[in-house]
Amino acid sequence: MKLSRLICRSITLVAAIATIACSSEQPKEEGDNIPTAPINEMTYTPEATTFELWAPTAEAVVVRLYDGNTLEQEVAMSAKENGMWRAKVSGDKRGMYYAFQVTVDGKALKETAGIFARALDVNGNRGAIIDFKRTNPKDWEMDRAPKIKTSDIVIYEMHYRDMTAHASAGVKHPGKYLGMAERGTRSVEGLATGLDHLVEMGVTHVHLLPTADFGSIDESRPTTQYNWGYEPKNYNAPEGSYATSVADPEARIRELKTLVKAMHDAGLAVVLDVVYNHTTVAENCGFELTVPGYFYRMREDGTFADGSGCGNETASEKPMMRKYMVESLEYWVKEYHIDGFRFDLMAIHDIETMNLIRQRLEALNPNILLYGEGWAAAAPLYDEQKLAFKRYTYRMPGIAAFSDDIRNALRGTLDLSEGGFIHGIEGNKEALKFGIAGGVEHPEVNHTEEAWCAAPTQHISYITCHDDHNLRDRLEHLSPNATEEELLKMAKLGHFGVFTSQGIPFIFCGEEMYRTKLGEKNTYNMPDKYNAIDWSLKHTYSDLVEYVKGLIALRKAHPAFSLGTAEAVRNHLTFIENDNGAAVGFVLHDLEGIDSAKTIVVLMNGSRESVTFDIPEGRYKWVADGDAIFVKGIGHYDASNGKIDVAPISGVILLME
Repeated sequence: MKLSRLICRSITLVAAIATIACSSEQPKEEGDNIPTAPINEMTYTPEATTFELWAPTAEAVVVRLYDGNTLEQEVAMSAKENGMWRAKVSGDKRGMYYAFQVTVDGKALKETAGIFARALDVNGNRGAIIDFKRTNPKDWEMDRAPKIKTSDIVIYEMHYRDMTAHASAGVKHPGKYLGMAERGTRSVEGLATGLDHLVEMGVTHVHLLPTADFGSIDESRPTTQYNWGYEPKNYNAPEGSYATSVADPEARIRELKTLVKAMHDAGLAVVLDVVYNHTTVAENCGFELTVPGYFYRMREDGTFADGSGCGNETASEKPMMRKYMVESLEYWVKEYHIDGFRFDLMAIHDIETMNLIRQRLEALNPNILLYGEGWAAAAPLYDEQKLAFKRYTYRMPGIAAFSDDIRNALRGTLDLSEGGFIHGIEGNKEALKFGIAGGVEHPEVNHTEEAWCAAPTQHISYITCHDDHNLRDRLEHLSPNATEEELLKMAKLGHFGVFTSQGIPFIFCGEEMYRTKLGEKNTYNMPDKYNAIDWSLKHTYSDLVEYVKGLIALRKAHPAFSLGTAEAVRNHLTFIENDNGAAVGFVLHDLEGIDSAKTIVVLMNGSRESVTFDIPEGRYKWVADGDAIFVKGIGHYDASNGKIDVAPISGVILLME
């Protein structure tokens, strides 16, 4: 073990925790004009509506009230301390819309809904004046998130349209929030779809692709377009295209809450995919239309830095942007009862902000789940050592990052030039072992990349996600001469590797039923033809569905697959040496007080030949192989000679009796 490096990282972790504890609730820098009170741009009562806007560089601000598209009233706002502007309009204005217009350097900017609009008109150019109590579904005040053990967590990533748009989903509201809230939906073959399918599979956390209002779909004709939603426009109101009535600003809020409650009632936690690292075209967003040049990182020539690859990158290190992110996330937890967040291009955000987010959200929900992409599309315009890159994950306790290490090891890199372990390609053993250990320091792992996790719970283990080819299309491209039987064995082995690793397992929607995107890689704006799941696949590939379902159940039955700490991983996980370049095995041992089994043997053979493994001598219960999962075990295996043969392209799990 590289003990000096481990000690150094432990010291760094302690320092990081100390930094969090010393962080002020509202971080400030000299010269910044930041209000201490929470941001609340519109406050409604039947007697009056109060408007506030942070615009410290403005010379004048007006708020305009609209009845539909008709301007009814224009009110000059008064400058207050800390860069705030304020106006109060008497009378019951519920049902009207509002927009701010800011004047800077003698120029009146375009109207904007502000930066914290919580209800919107169609396409989100104006805010809506509503009574939020009217958006709560029945028994909303009784809604509670399910209690889920950390060792049981299984994340399932999905897009509303993917899960419900195909006719085979059998839902009443295809492509909508309410479509995913429906219970009792069935395919033509009579199999559970949508929400019932998630419950049936045994996943615990449902990762919803971007749900905050985004600018890439014309909400006035939502059914004709598709988008993943990574072009945020208004961060604090739901996207209208997923609502049954885009013209009703209350509907999208009520229907998203209805979905959250339905998932909670079904025992599922809800994770939102959030995209604070960039916005849609900056010139059309509230940030630039209230305080030009502040919320983004700007180059010396006045152009937008572009670490996101989407035209701009936000500046989380600036006190108001940091305050904004924290309060926005708190709002989603308080108003919508959200249980976790996945951060798109998390490495664009600074570590101090991410640690503050974790601290503040844990105060609201100690079980909050936080994870993100530990990379950026290009180099951000900020000190790299202060940013939330994957390699610094150990400096962000309680926050996880996606592991491209185990992903690439199992299935190959993004460019499709070569496969990985499941294709029988040698050279992936150490990266796979690194992933199996949950990205922590381990004396038997010699991966080229340094350990980046302080705990295995910081390691998101996955083989595919929405972004890139899905697994079936990758397999068919890289192994064009393989039979379908061989391809399905490879798919099973890939899932096997994910669910037996010490990290948090993550699965992309439909992979358990061998979905296809017709060979397309980046389907972010392609029609339902490429993205919608055909639920007849659940019947056609029922064997794969049951295999993944079994892996999830097996993981829950055996906490040893989620030991939780780096020390426990080093104490209880030992790798089995094997000369085959595409074979990996390990033993989970001395499990008294941790697991019902005292020893678990896990073996993976990605090669195209049978491989003999040396295992501890003893009598075992057979739990898994390349064909099926037997959660309670079936039959016995006598390893009195300390040997076992594992078939090509398969995995085996044994429990010592």
